Amino acid sequence: MKLITHIARILVGLLFIFSGLIKLNDPVGFSFKLEEYFSEGVLNFPSLVPLALLIAVVVVIFEVVLGIMLLIGFKPKFTIWSLLAMIVFFTFLTFYSAYFNKVTDCGCFGDALKLTPWESFTKDVILLVLILILVLNIKYVQPIFGKSAQNLTVLFAYIACLFIAYQVLMHLPYIDFRAYAVGTNIQKGMEIPEGAPMSEYEMIFIYKVNGVDTEFSQADVMANKVPETAEFVDRKDKLIKQGYIPPIHDFTIELNGNNYADEILNEPKVVLLIAYNLDKASDEGLSKLEEFSQKASQKGYTVIGMTASDEETIQTFKKKYQFSFDFYFCDATTLKTIERANPSIVVLEKGTIVDKKHYNDIDKVKLK
Repeated sequence: MKLITHIARILVGLLFIFSGLIKLNDPVGFSFKLEEYFSEGVLNFPSLVPLALLIAVVVVIFEVVLGIMLLIGFKPKFTIWSLLAMIVFFTFLTFYSAYFNKVTDCGCFGDALKLTPWESFTKDVILLVLILILVLNIKYVQPIFGKSAQNLTVLFAYIACLFIAYQVLMHLPYIDFRAYAVGTNIQKGMEIPEGAPMSEYEMIFIYKVNGVDTEFSQADVMANKVPETAEFVDRKDKLIKQGYIPPIHDFTIELNGNNYADEILNEPKVVLLIAYNLDKASDEGLSKLEEFSQKASQKGYTVIGMTASDEETIQTFKKKYQFSFDFYFCDATTLKTIERANPSIVVLEKGTIVDKKHYNDIDKVKLK
């Protein structure tokens, strides 16, 4: 049992460190995932949505540090019971996501490793079992350093995590695992390879039977299993098998109801000034955009803004900051995926992303 405990200790510690560091590389992305969980349609804690980023940073730092504490044997009881509390919470979230199909990706490993809801739940159940082994055999989890060395190791871990969090929040993630990383050609990212599997759907017919909406398959309808007195209500398509989904599948550049994506992506030099939500955008960042826009225009760049805000909000901000460029519409989720800063700068050359910067680094944007 002592050997099994040591193996569990190493596996749990390393996995918590790995998972935490992946999310610490992109805490903003993890906060978006928490916002989904806190939304009214999922856990219904809307009051926590504004705190999502703070909660994300605290959780991922605690996750990394707990993993380190377990490996070095720092305060075993506190560490192991904290790990148990955290994994119970995560297991609940992933089960809820999987069973009710509310959040299709738990964000456990950020954008570096995508897991389906049931895969995430299975992973958490395995971790839960391993941590329970540690709880039952806590006497075997002993410190590997002296007290001073242990304290310094944990202190250093906290300081290092805080430094990483500050850097990625003030700039951008060290490693971009998203579909819009520098070097990506957006048009190619939207292509579906020849012979790729297609999604399969089943038609479901809804009839009102004795005052109750009842679903019938197409086979039921063809077999005349629908009562003659039933009243047709609606028809929907149920996904049976998910086909190939290209890495980029929801990118649009819309203005006045028209999609200009193909036209703009074929331009030789384009600057996208992205603010997924103008009301939530940084005043400091927005105040830098017009001067940069003029600079880019002088160098021959087509400059456009991209947002998911409505037209009234756009006009309010254009007037406030004297923006000379137009804002095009794109889905908020897509814009959040492209960039983590609000606002941010993306430089394109014929649809290929050649540079991305946080508004704090707008002076470092490479313009030809």
